Order: sequence, then structure tokens, then C-alpha cells
Amino acid sequence: MTSLFLKTSFISLFVLLLNNTSYTQVVSDIDSLNKTYINWHLKGPNENKIEGIRLEKTYTKLLKNKNPKKKIVVAVIDSGVDTSHVELSGRIWKNEDEIPNDGIDNDLNGYTDDIYGWNFIGNTIGENLKSENLEYTRIYKKLNPRFQYIKSRTDVAANELEEYKLYIACKEKYNKELSNYQSQKNNIASLIKKIETSDSIIKNYLKKETYTNTDVESISSSDELIKNAKNIYLSNYKKNISLKGIEPYLNHVELYLNKYLNLDFEPRTLLGDDPENINDTKYGNPDVMGPTPEHGTLVAGLIAAQRNNQIGINGIAENVVIMPIRVVPEGDERDKDVALAIRYAVDNGANIINMSFGKAFSPQKEWVDSAIQYATEHHVLLVHASGNDGVNNDLIPHYPSSTYNNGSKAKTMITVGASNIYLDQELAAIFSNYGQSVDLFAPGVNIVSLYPGNKYNKTNGTSFSCPIVSGIAALIWSYYPDLSTEELKDILLNSVTSYKKLSVYQPGLNSAKNEIVPFSQLSATGGILNGYKAIKLAEKTTKRKK
Repeated sequence: MTSLFLKTSFISLFVLLLNNTSYTQVVSDIDSLNKTYINWHLKGPNENKIEGIRLEKTYTKLLKNKNPKKKIVVAVIDSGVDTSHVELSGRIWKNEDEIPNDGIDNDLNGYTDDIYGWNFIGNTIGENLKSENLEYTRIYKKLNPRFQYIKSRTDVAANELEEYKLYIACKEKYNKELSNYQSQKNNIASLIKKIETSDSIIKNYLKKETYTNTDVESISSSDELIKNAKNIYLSNYKKNISLKGIEPYLNHVELYLNKYLNLDFEPRTLLGDDPENINDTKYGNPDVMGPTPEHGTLVAGLIAAQRNNQIGINGIAENVVIMPIRVVPEGDERDKDVALAIRYAVDNGANIINMSFGKAFSPQKEWVDSAIQYATEHHVLLVHASGNDGVNNDLIPHYPSSTYNNGSKAKTMITVGASNIYLDQELAAIFSNYGQSVDLFAPGVNIVSLYPGNKYNKTNGTSFSCPIVSGIAALIWSYYPDLSTEELKDILLNSVTSYKKLSVYQPGLNSAKNEIVPFSQLSATGGILNGYKAIKLAEKTTKRKK
């Protein structure tokens, strides 16, 4: 799953869609957006008291008379990237050892015509997978034939006990979510019927096909049907509820029922591979955009959009290119694809890997662990979004995880939570996952970035906090390339802006009133990414090494 839109609980999503029109806005002209939010994440407290990462100050004060020394490659493992976006011109990685469209694997890396990256959820004839099950749906579907008649764990053989426990967890999750979404669909159908009925009654009474709020307020009748229709309309009008407004929520619910939770949905057959075999790599294609590049384009833009070109947003790093790797569908990504994508990024020269995705179950975690370890051994920094469920990752794991199956930690991986725009009790984004397994926070609310088709989007999510950290990492490495991967990670974590005395609402999507907690307790560092301090610390660390 890739964004707040998809990861938010259905109750919270209903509130977002019906009562918060600012949740997401796609526009062709960036000037039509509220200027407060354009590039706010790059600013600092001296600029309208905004709690951004202090990047503009970094460029004007610390980097003004310096030149970058190395071009940094950031692999964006995501849903796809619009490589033709005008703001990404010159910012897309190109495989110079491959001849375009000749049908030959010229560089012998195992991937034919991978000019700009690779699509791990497509097939060899150019068809692409768009939607998938959720992971717990896949696990439940796979294990149900074996365990459906087992009534107690005492009836399970010792060597199958762990799989049985996984089956029970996924079965419970699946049944709960299926019931939730079936109920929501019924509620939506009931609401739509009420709106349509009241609309028909009002039209008949007013003898008009179109009417205004004022027209409805003027209705005066003792007829109970007419009075009820008036009350329904005015109540919905006050809450900003309309048939048009309900449509995105209905689409979301139907996506869950028809794809994510549908036991009969088998999209993987399109690829022709065995998803249970990590050595079966003869699938995929070079279409790094795919049918759903929205999320990945947002991510890529925050890292690498052209700066100061007077047409949109400013990316973070200038001497950087994006290596798009398509792995994330609508639904949950597969462990096999994630593991192979990490290895592809490492083998093809990525310095940083951005992973703005995640899920609640990881049945082949050992494959992903091995790939993360491979990246660490090759001095690659991995940056991962903490998730948008508003839960403690220490208690409810979110995968990929920086903790290996053997309990040790990935030395070059960073996990990022989302912070808000102002320094107040809402500083921690209400949707952000948190905990000591989260390293730091970065801006993730009302973030404006690129959208396919030379458009822009304002949205929310730890998915967008993550590339802000990747962008600062790329900026540092481009000016200080002699830093080791572990030194770079330490610099990012040790330079955060810390607020030890600030109390905030603890993130959580299912509480009517969230608990007040110290912000410092929500992550391992207790702070927010600070680009200015990070560059100063990088300079100091580099001088100390000489």
C-alpha cells in the first residue's frame, strides 16, 4: 500500500473525503493551490513559524559558494514515475550500457532494454499489473485449504505451528476488514438512496430540475415527506455531503471488495512467474511509468524536481537522478518484487533507495532481509516510510522492517514518520506510525509535489516524509561523497531538531480524543529532520576525517 488514501481506516477516510476538501488536490496550475503549502517543507521557523527542514537557508548560507562533487543516484521503488514530467527533465537515471528497444540485454544485467529502470509488476510482452490483493488476503487464501478445519493449535504439527498462527492472524484480519467494507457499502447505498429520494421530492415540490440551497430553505410545508426531504438535504449540505462527494469513498470501498479482499482475484497470473520462487526472475518489462505512476511521481518530485525554474515546486537535491523501479500496485506489493528491486538498484549503481510503501505482513521476509543486507554491504542507504495507520510500530510491525528475523538491525536503513507544518500540539501527523523503531520525523502533511501529466498534487502521508529524508541524504552525499553510509545515517539522525519539552497529540486514527505525549517519545531521536544542521555536521565530520 502506498498512500494515506489507501492506508487510512475506512472511518477516518470517510471523514477526510466528506469533510476535508483540502486532503488532496490535483491541479495543472500550481498557483491555484494555497501558497502557504507550496515548498513549506523546505522552510524553517524564521519563515512564518513553519516547521520545515530549513533547506532554503542551507542553500543560501552554507552551500552558496560550493559546488557538488558527485551525482547521486536515488532509486525510487514505488508505483512508477512519470519520466516525462517537465520538472524531472534531466533528473532521470539512464542506463548508458543499454541500447534502447533492441530487445537485447546489452549490459548482461539480466534485464532487457532497462534504459530508465525496471518494472517488476509487468510481463515480458509489455502488459502491466495494476491492482493486487492485500497481503493478508493472499496468505489467508493460500493457507485456508490446509488449516480451515483445524479447531485448535494442539491439532497442528510442531513444524506447521508458525504458519498456523500466521493463518489465524490473517484470517481474523481478513474477516474483520471484509465485514467492515461490506457494511460500509451498505451504508453508502442507504445514504445514496436517501439523497436521491429527497432530491426527487424537492424537485417535484419546487417544480424545478435544478435548485439552490436558498430554494430549499424557503420550502414551507406540513407534509412530512417534504419536511423530511428538506431536512435531509440541509443536513447533508451543512456536512458537505453530496452524491459527487460520496463517489471517491464508494470507489475506495469497491476497490477493497473487488480487488484487495477478493479471494477470486488472481492478477499475478499476468506476469507468468512463480511468486514463491525468488530465483524465477524472467518477468517484468522496462515500462517504469506503468498505469499508476501518481504516487511514485510525487515521491520523485520531492527529491529531484528542478529548483528555481519558476514553474512549480523546488526539489531538494540538484546533482541527483532518479532510478524508477516499479514494484507497488494498487494493493500490497510482493516480498519477491521488493527484494529483487533492492538488488536491481544496488547492482545498477543506486546510492540511496527510497521505499515509500509498506504492509502489515511479510511472508517471505527473509528475501527482503537478505536484499537489505546486500544493500548495506554495498554501502547503499535505504530510507523507508513508517506507515499511515497511526500505530506504534514497536507493537504492530510495518514491513519492510529494519529489524532482521534474527533480531539484529539493518545498519544503513532509516525509518521516517510524518510531521505537521506548525510547532504546536498537532506537530506529529495524526496518521503517522511512531515508536522507537521509527528513527525521525519529517514533513508529511499538505505536501505539494509533482503529478503525472505536468500537474501538481497536494497530499499527506509518511510516503512523502520519506523522500524528504532521501533528498537531504542525496544533497549531503553530493557535496560530501567521502562520507560512509553509516556516517551519513548518523549525520541525519544526530542533526535533528529536538523538542524535548513539547507535548503533542499521540498519532492515532481510531480515537475520538488522542492522548497528549512528549514528542520526543515518538521516535528514536525524538526530532525532526534538519537540513541546515545536517550539512553543518557533514562539513564538520568530513574535516575531522582529513
